[in-house]
Amino acid sequence: MPDTTSPSKRVFVVDTNVLMHDPTSIFRFMEHDVYLPMVVLEELDAGKKGLSEVARNVRQVSRFLDDLIRGASREQIELGLPLPGPGYNGKVGALGGRLFLQTQEMASDLPVSLPGSRPDNTILGTVMALQAAHPETTVTLVSKDINLRIKAAVLGIHAEDYYNDQVLDDVNLLYSGTYALSEDFWSTHSKDMKSWQEEGRTFYEVRGPEVQHWHPNHCIYGLAQPFEAIVRRRSEDTAIIEYARDFQSPRHSVWNINARNREQNFALNLLMDPEVDFVTLLGTAGTGKTLLALAAGLVQTLEEQRYREIIVTRVTVPVGEDIGFLPGTEEEKMTPWMGALMDNLEVLTNANMSGDWERAATNDLVRSRIKLRSLNFMRGRTFLNKYIIIDEAQNLTSKQMKTLVTRAGPGTKVICLGNVGQIDTPYLTETTSGLTYVVDRFKDWEHGGHVILVRGERSRLADFAAESL
Repeated sequence: MPDTTSPSKRVFVVDTNVLMHDPTSIFRFMEHDVYLPMVVLEELDAGKKGLSEVARNVRQVSRFLDDLIRGASREQIELGLPLPGPGYNGKVGALGGRLFLQTQEMASDLPVSLPGSRPDNTILGTVMALQAAHPETTVTLVSKDINLRIKAAVLGIHAEDYYNDQVLDDVNLLYSGTYALSEDFWSTHSKDMKSWQEEGRTFYEVRGPEVQHWHPNHCIYGLAQPFEAIVRRRSEDTAIIEYARDFQSPRHSVWNINARNREQNFALNLLMDPEVDFVTLLGTAGTGKTLLALAAGLVQTLEEQRYREIIVTRVTVPVGEDIGFLPGTEEEKMTPWMGALMDNLEVLTNANMSGDWERAATNDLVRSRIKLRSLNFMRGRTFLNKYIIIDEAQNLTSKQMKTLVTRAGPGTKVICLGNVGQIDTPYLTETTSGLTYVVDRFKDWEHGGHVILVRGERSRLADFAAESL
């Protein structure tokens, strides 16, 4: 049974959905003990079949448990199996507590009788029995099921959500990608400033205390006087910034599309920069994420020949009821999910061509260079010289995002688009989304860029609806 000698040591009873969400969760409780009821193992056994992400996670949990239990006697299992600390590599570390598996029936010890035979009630009964048997130890139920946590609170059981996969405490702390210069910036930082030009591009070397808040490819702008630049390199108190290209000017349009605000201008600078391999664009509906990414991709694929083709993919999570089986090839099955892509293609082809024949020919050419791909077949692939757009990326887990981004080969650029305020995947939140995860992890990489688009440019109706509904 759990160790009760240390008053600061706690026992965490882990629900099945936590293990299904993060297979390494049993190693994430530091020096505290982990308890798995028998019904959790039964639910894991029922969920191991299939090719879904959940089934793969269940099989990984089973392999972890098999590694821990291999060679252990019944007495050792009852005393608890030593757990390694975070970053499990097959070796038992000093930080880990112990793993306890339910080895006996505990229903007779329940303080109250719970109606029904649901697995949730069995887990609650097990937690109550542990509390009764060890009143001096804090027993906590960890579950991602909010209804189970509500039941636990009603019964006086301490319950928590699983927070280890949370990237940030609050989504408002997420890196925005833009930085407003202070009003006295030029007076405090212009003393030792150097400037020069290379191939028509203007660079500045800036020194001062404000530089410490910048990241590579950070988009900085002035409020006191118009100034937009992108941080290219940064050391302790020195940064090299490049004057941003003005894509709001008709002379610098991208596939006849111009930026309509500062954030869109920064986004096009990053999308059109061959030195930036990974770009994330966040924003609410109508801010232009897909349109900007697609326009930049078409120019660099068809005109500049920088990429061979555009790959577009997204997670197929329906907003309402699923419409069921879709016939056809992989691309035909993905077409209903790509309504946003088709709408933006229509805008781009209408903006770029005037005559019907010319528009139809351009439309055929554009569609021949854009491929729709399903996430289900991405594992093991390598994309060479491709422009990859991952739409609705907020519905991806951090593991799925890693799988996708690691598909990029030489010469490939990856664009992630999404709105963390519209997550349709169960158990994912704004702070645990894979999109939030990559924004936070890539903010200090010199070949990654990020911008949050804040102004809607779709229509006055869409803007009012986004603000008022």
